[in-house]
Amino acid sequence: MHKTFTFRNRLVAVAVLVAMVAAAPLRARAASKEIIELQTQVQQLLDMVQRMQSTLDQKFGVIQHLVEQTADNANQMTATVNALQQKLNAQNETLSGKVDTASGQVQSLNDSVDELKSRIAKLDKSIQDLQSQLQNVQGGAAIAPGASGPGAANGPGAAGAVGAPAAGAAPTPPLKETFQAALRDYNAAKYSVASGEFQDVVHYYPMDDMAGSAQFYLGEIAYRQQDYQGAVKSYNSVLESFSGNAKAPAAQLHKGYALLQLKKTQSGIQELRSLIQRYPQTPEAAQARAKLNEMGVRINASSTH
Repeated sequence: MHKTFTFRNRLVAVAVLVAMVAAAPLRARAASKEIIELQTQVQQLLDMVQRMQSTLDQKFGVIQHLVEQTADNANQMTATVNALQQKLNAQNETLSGKVDTASGQVQSLNDSVDELKSRIAKLDKSIQDLQSQLQNVQGGAAIAPGASGPGAANGPGAAGAVGAPAAGAAPTPPLKETFQAALRDYNAAKYSVASGEFQDVVHYYPMDDMAGSAQFYLGEIAYRQQDYQGAVKSYNSVLESFSGNAKAPAAQLHKGYALLQLKKTQSGIQELRSLIQRYPQTPEAAQARAKLNEMGVRINASSTH
């Protein structure tokens, strides 16, 4: 019984061993199949990664090309803008130069007109002096035939004394020289000296057109010294007595500025509007328009024509 059990146990053991031996190749074959499947999957993954890398490289190349094109376009646009800016600057400089040249020509024309007027005034004065001397000579000739006795010997001397200036009388300063000297002193900021010289022009030649210009510069001196009330008075003298003077538009413009400085805003605005209406095509009218626009004041439609 024991032998039978032992044999049976041995038989079972052999069967188990045989089964184990038979199962080992199957397991080896199964593991090998799994490894092959894993290798296949890994290879597939590698292929996918390579395809993705290739796609990314292509897209990156396209993006890089677009970036380069954008940079080139930006550089071209920058160069175009710079060229346009330079062209605008050149045009502005040219326009400024033309404006300066035109202003200089207008000023030269005004100076030439003033000089011509001063020459005419000087010629008028010379004619008046000649007429005065002629009258003196005629008066002396009328006295000489009726003179007798010792006084007759003094006749020529008496006749010469008629045309002579009174003793101690100050000589009249020459118009043109006095005005030019005053203008030089004004430009050199010697306002006290220039003021006296301009006042001499006004005093000795009150009807001459240069007296109007002298009044204008007296207003300018007062304005620069912040005597705005005195400036308005001098500008009024130009506008009332010398309305045809070349300085009249500037006098009215600066009068408007002086009134604004005196806080007389409405009067200043009215003066600038009147300037635009009276002298619409002058540079002073353009400055008046700019000032009113700066103040936010509407310019009347009737003042723009």
